[in-house]
This record gives sequence, structure tokens and C-alpha cells, in this order.
Amino acid sequence: MNLVDLWLTRSLSMCLLLQSFVLMILCFHSASMCPKGCLCSSSGGLNVTCSNANLKEIPRDLPPETVLLYLDSNQITSIPNEIFKDLHQLRVLNLSKNGIEFIDEHAFKGVAETLQTLDLSDNRIQSVHKNAFNNLKARARIANNPWHCDCTLQQVLRSMVSNHETAHNVICKTSVLDEHAGRPFLNAANDADLCNLPKKTTDYAMLVTMFGWFTMVISYVVYYVRQNQEDARRHLEYLKSLPSRQKKADEPDDISTVV
Repeated sequence: MNLVDLWLTRSLSMCLLLQSFVLMILCFHSASMCPKGCLCSSSGGLNVTCSNANLKEIPRDLPPETVLLYLDSNQITSIPNEIFKDLHQLRVLNLSKNGIEFIDEHAFKGVAETLQTLDLSDNRIQSVHKNAFNNLKARARIANNPWHCDCTLQQVLRSMVSNHETAHNVICKTSVLDEHAGRPFLNAANDADLCNLPKKTTDYAMLVTMFGWFTMVISYVVYYVRQNQEDARRHLEYLKSLPSRQKKADEPDDISTVV
């Protein structure tokens, strides 16, 4: 074996050793970045699985290269603002079967346009901010939540124009209109424009208030006139009851004429 062959053999060995070392570092780095209680694996991207991990909140140390994130079956109660803002490669987000009640206005900022699937089913969501799902391109699953059907929910679902299936699966637990409770939201929305109800209610309240004030004013005027008439009648009767005074013949006039 000449020197060239020896050098090539050693160079190849060093390259293989260096490559293995780099891969070990990358694997160790990915493992060390995995949130506590979660499992991380690489399969077409980084998959982070935190299912049934007894989490009470969304981890804030999620790896930026996360593509699939499973946070289902935990005890998470809210989705804070911009909690996913650094996960620019996130495609699937599963938050089902938690106790989520609150979703902040900018909860999905940074991932709204990249998400393909968002699962919020089987939680305790009653209402969300009207802008919470702005620009969301994902197929959303929000069924099995105690939704309160009102103008805000109507605006939210209208902004999710591609999610017709979502609207069909939303059942009104309560509603601004009692007759819509227990019905699919889509039916309730077709029956009435829920965003016009507050305005109509306000108009009716103003009309009733104005009518009440008008009635009070008229009643006061009638009472005032009648009271004055009664006082005038009593005064007239009093004057009539006074004894008339007869002037004596020799009594001088009160007004004397000076010549």
C-alpha cells in the first residue's frame, strides 16, 4: 500500500468518524431540547408527542423545528398569546381532550397560515375572541365544546370559510336566543343574524324608555293642571264664604277729593 492509498484510507475513516460525531451531536441536541414529559422523534420532521403527560399548560420550550405537536389528553386550560410564534414549521396541532376554556386573541400568531390541522375538540370552550382564528388555513375540529352561540361565534366561523364541516359540528349549548339552545350552530345562524340582535334589543329598550319618560311627563302635566284647578276652586269658595261688609251712611269715603 503506497502513501496515497494510506492517506485516502485514513481520510475516509476520519470523514466517517466526523460524520458520526456530527450526527450524535444533532441527535443529542434534539433529545436535549425535547420538553419534559414529551417524546421527540424525527420522521419527515420533528414530531413532539406530549399526550397524557399531565401537563397543566403548554410547554414554552418547544423545539422551533417541530412539525407535529400532540398535546392531547392533558389538563391544559388556556392557550396564551403567541405561544406557538416560533414554530414556523408546525403543520399539525392536537389540543383535544383537555380542559381548555380560554383562547387569547393572538394564540395562533405565527402558525395560522402554516397549520394544516388544528384539533380543539372535547374541551370546555364556550366562546373565543372574534379574531382568534384570523388567517387560519387549517382544518379545524372544534366539536364537543359547550359553545355559546352569539354574534362573536358567528363572526369567528364566517372567518373560517373553508371549514363548512366545522360549523355543522358546533352545537349551541346556550344561545342569545333560547330557542337555538341544543341545536347545530349552522341552523341557528341560518334562522337569524345574531349580530343584529343586540342592536334590535337596544332599539326596543330605548323605545320603552322614551315611552316611559313621555308617560311620566304627561302624567305630571295632567296632575299639575288638576291640582291648580283644585286650588283655584278652593280659593274661590273661600272668597265667597267671607262675610260682606256694609258701609254706614255717615262713614266717610276712603278716598277723599281735595278741591
